[in-house]
Amino acid sequence: MELLVACSVLAVTVAIGLVAHEWSHAFVLRFGAVDYTISYLPNREGGLVGLLRSRPWAVVQPRPTGTESPWVLRAAALAPLALALPALGLTATGYATEGPSVVTAATVGWLACTIPSPQDFSVAFHAHRALRESLEEYDPRSSRTK
Repeated sequence: MELLVACSVLAVTVAIGLVAHEWSHAFVLRFGAVDYTISYLPNREGGLVGLLRSRPWAVVQPRPTGTESPWVLRAAALAPLALALPALGLTATGYATEGPSVVTAATVGWLACTIPSPQDFSVAFHAHRALRESLEEYDPRSSRTK
């Protein structure tokens, strides 16, 4: 029974953690005055299996004008790493490792959601390029000719 409860807690924690991951992006974008949209359950296939199999569960799409600092986009892309602090605190105190298995399952699920995705790392490393492209989209005269 304990294993069943721990697996259920793990699944619920991952679902909540995925939404928290996207909200952390949105929080930094809002703080940096960058427009964005949040979509929940985009492009879902039919049925319960399609819902669980499809991904992502939530998406934050920034809409920069090109005049923002690239550091805002970089910070937003790596913001989910801050979600690791509570889990690391539970681990440092030993509660996540020596406590009930439910806490361990929740900690593992939460930590899994704090890892930035490959797309997040791409934004972090290439934010200046994304801003340049969005500036050209808003103002075609700003593009440089070779």
